[in-house]
Amino acid sequence: MNAGDAKDEFFGEAQELIDALARDLLALETSARGGGEDPELINDIFRSVHTLKGLSGLFGLSRLGTLTHELENRLDDMRMGRVSVTSSVLDVLFRAVELLGRMLASARRGEADDDSELPSLLASLKSGAGAGAEKVDDELAPFDLDPDIVRVLTEHEEHRLRTNVRNGTPLYRLRARFPIDRIDKALDELKQLAKPLGEIIAYLPTGDLPADGTLFELDILYASASPLEQLRNRLEGQDVTIHRIARKNAGSHTSLPAAPEVPQSPALPPPPRAPTDRDSIPLALDKPFGDPPTNERTALRESKHAGGIKTPVPPKPEDEASRAVAAGRMAHTVRVDIRRLDHLMNVLGELAIVRGSLARLTERLRQHATFRDLTSELHRLHRAFDRNLAEMQSGILEVRMVPLGQVFERLARAVRQIARQNEKEIRLVVTGAETEVDKLIVEELSDPLLHIVRNSIDHGIEPQGNRAALGKPIEGTIALNAFQAGNHVIIEIEDDGAGVDHDRVLATALKRGLLTEEQAREISPRDAINYLFLPGFSTRDAVTDLSGRGVGLDVVKTNIARLGGVVDVQSERGIGTKFTITLPITLAILRALLLGVAGRTYALPLSSVAEATVLDLRAVRTVEGREVMSLRGETLPLCRLERLFSHERPAKGSHRSYVVVVALGGRRVGIVVDELFGQQDIVIKALGPSLSSVRGFAGATDLGEQRVGLVLDAAALLDEVLSAGERRGLEAFSVGR
Repeated sequence: MNAGDAKDEFFGEAQELIDALARDLLALETSARGGGEDPELINDIFRSVHTLKGLSGLFGLSRLGTLTHELENRLDDMRMGRVSVTSSVLDVLFRAVELLGRMLASARRGEADDDSELPSLLASLKSGAGAGAEKVDDELAPFDLDPDIVRVLTEHEEHRLRTNVRNGTPLYRLRARFPIDRIDKALDELKQLAKPLGEIIAYLPTGDLPADGTLFELDILYASASPLEQLRNRLEGQDVTIHRIARKNAGSHTSLPAAPEVPQSPALPPPPRAPTDRDSIPLALDKPFGDPPTNERTALRESKHAGGIKTPVPPKPEDEASRAVAAGRMAHTVRVDIRRLDHLMNVLGELAIVRGSLARLTERLRQHATFRDLTSELHRLHRAFDRNLAEMQSGILEVRMVPLGQVFERLARAVRQIARQNEKEIRLVVTGAETEVDKLIVEELSDPLLHIVRNSIDHGIEPQGNRAALGKPIEGTIALNAFQAGNHVIIEIEDDGAGVDHDRVLATALKRGLLTEEQAREISPRDAINYLFLPGFSTRDAVTDLSGRGVGLDVVKTNIARLGGVVDVQSERGIGTKFTITLPITLAILRALLLGVAGRTYALPLSSVAEATVLDLRAVRTVEGREVMSLRGETLPLCRLERLFSHERPAKGSHRSYVVVVALGGRRVGIVVDELFGQQDIVIKALGPSLSSVRGFAGATDLGEQRVGLVLDAAALLDEVLSAGERRGLEAFSVGR
């Protein structure tokens, strides 16, 4: 790997760490609101910052290293209980993560980062540093714990032990025996079972190993408020037993003996002792974990009780297990530049064209009896090629797919920040974050969704006083929901705010001359909302940091249309507003329906096609100057592509026409065409800067046999035909003049 590749790898891993930090901070805030601090979550955040600090130093990003160093100090205070998880502390942590993201982005672009915020942020981090947690020597005295056991615990483990004792949480010992070849998996499974019911404080190897070394035994110091019987039902089994650590002079108990001394020479441990009393098995530390001949197998930790005396401590088993698990995951994970996947998709597109040409050649040979054997063999090869190509295409598409949760996590941080700026309480509810779409679509979704969320907070959610007067909860709710529907992904953003004031929208539209008073009286509330998507349209009289400039929802509509999607709005006064975005799952390889119009060939993505049927002229009628037809009892607006694109039709007699029903986001229109050529996989190529402003086309594609076809933009066609009628569409879409 060369230096450039290594740095790209660093940026990718660093961004993943920052995203994980933001995600875990949001989870920590939720946990703190519920009245408890999740120590495991704080540890995860601490480890992520520690890793990021190491990477920053390795690649010479000193300013990033400075910030992560101070952030690590503050998180260590939180781990040790010197600093509580308060709203003000979380605010500083969120600011630090946002700045880390900006600094990393600047470094990636090779630019100098804006350091204006760094000094104040470092001061905020330092000002909240803890002064050291007070330790009460007799906190552990009531328990039958040998005081020397504390010497083998890390400072954080001791803090968690004392915290649980202080809170009155019962202590337990779990003894686990696992085959050495599956210790990582077995330990991970045990952790998943134990964590929901309590807290794992420490892992302590017993050293009791059989001579053949096939088993590994350890004791786990565990705190849980759940009943012992429930713990036994959930955790105990062939490999695990559980015992409560009782207080002194309280009957049967489990004791914790002193820490061991390191033997002078390695020796095989004796066979494991068979316990005779279920409740009197000592938590043994009489032998170090494994053979201790080298420093790599034996760690030295400075004692906290012996004035700097070095106490040999065996490496923690969870460290080895974690390293094994991490190594396994890394061995099965590869970070790939999206441009390489784009290149592979282009190659697949070319192969799809070859497949089509092969099919046509096979069909031509079929007409000649003399080539029957050759045709049969060619047909067999074509089927095998088609099958393998389909599997390759499916595999690469799966690699490109990423969960929408990546975008939703960024939105959650934005909601928190914007809500606090506006002094509003907002609860974000997310469902369907696991729904997957193409990586390129995810990257382009952030801005449109952020505009909608800003709009919901600023325009939608009322101030707390107004909500209380209306009998609403003071805390407003914004719900994000995503789900897959066929070849599309639906994203819904809904709030419980004031809803859209249709009268105010119409008044603004009248003031700007967008419609007449007669039209304003006849327009439906649903159609009135669509004016919000016009460029520069805003109902706000004053400009704020969030809105009033009229550059929000038109950007949403433009960006979503660029992705081949549509956005729809529903709103009810006093109840709330719901935005629905419909997007294709992928923009890489598409299945398209080939259409013929006035001797020209167009491709229409099949994901937008609901059905196709022969045009029955008897079912066509004109309503308010627009052609419509009745299809199974419903009125369907029609659009004749030859008129829309101003094509000259060759003079000929009557011919059969077809109607292709295009449906997106609950809206439908019938596209009238001359011919249907069938389906074909296509790869869309951009039209280039000179033609990028021509609406109605998503790009072009190679149809094979040296033919090129334009790919219709179904979303833009729907929007133009339904909102302005064919006459306006003729002016906006006409090409070739």
